[in-house]
Amino acid sequence: MAKENLKDTKIDFAIEGVDLVKVLGMEDELLKSIEKIHPNVSVLVRGNNVSLSGTEAECFVVKKVIDEAITMVKAGQSMNPNDIAVSARMISHEQSPTQMLSQSILSSRGKNIRPKTANQKNYVDAIDQNTIVFGIGPAGTGKTYLAMAKAVQSLQRKEVSRIILTRPAVEAGERLGFLPGTLTDKIDPYLRPLFDALHEMLDPDSIPRLMAAGTIEVAPLAYMRGRTLNDAFIILDEAQNTTPEQMKMFLTRLGFNSKMVVTGDVTQIDLPNGKSGLNVANTILGNVDDLQLCYLDSSDVVRHALVARIVDAYAKFEQKVLAKGRNR
Repeated sequence: MAKENLKDTKIDFAIEGVDLVKVLGMEDELLKSIEKIHPNVSVLVRGNNVSLSGTEAECFVVKKVIDEAITMVKAGQSMNPNDIAVSARMISHEQSPTQMLSQSILSSRGKNIRPKTANQKNYVDAIDQNTIVFGIGPAGTGKTYLAMAKAVQSLQRKEVSRIILTRPAVEAGERLGFLPGTLTDKIDPYLRPLFDALHEMLDPDSIPRLMAAGTIEVAPLAYMRGRTLNDAFIILDEAQNTTPEQMKMFLTRLGFNSKMVVTGDVTQIDLPNGKSGLNVANTILGNVDDLQLCYLDSSDVVRHALVARIVDAYAKFEQKVLAKGRNR
């Protein structure tokens, strides 16, 4: 994998006390990921000896990335190419990937659910430290998934007695009246992403039993009106599609010994007039005690790497459109 580049420095070291395949990946997939992120560094592996050559700054970062991967593997954490990319980004910002990536929230079917970026860790910490937290950011940044994991964790620790999951049933290109079936059937597509996340975190066979007992409730936002929600972990998803009145109604449902997490993406508003309750809340609630606004961006996308590039492309396009509108 050597490159014919000008070499400023060289670092030689050995990887010991850990399975080399777990650090570098099958067929060196993690190593290839490192080289893709840092194309000016040549990485040569012979046995358990590694040689880095390239610019001093980049060689230092790559060495740090590999060191962090070794630490993670020794701690029993698996690594994938996306984790390598996240580690490299954190190190470039003088953050510790080991501290960020080793904080497990849940272990489900052999899979650890954990924050994977600095912003995600700040978001998870905010949920621990505040009664109401807003997670605002684009698709794929883990807003809902991490909130769901914290909800299940709180239920398992008996910190709350139930989980309430809700979304506004806003028509995004389809009309409810034209969908087949009963009202429940019509609403189901809006709530399906919440069910999908639940099935990843709990035994699927236990979910119907928990729902029948009222331990888990999944319902449209309209069903929250007039209620006081005590001893519950409540998640409002797709909050950008609430009206200001609906957002106020939801937030004032908060009861004793409860937590609320509100998630949304202000770039995906489907409301007819475009006036979002999430935008209003973001403007007026920043200084309220025991409530924290957390922001995620394309650097926090933990889906396919292409998703982050798509998010960035749309953001740039929308900025150009706004700039043209101001110049008219």
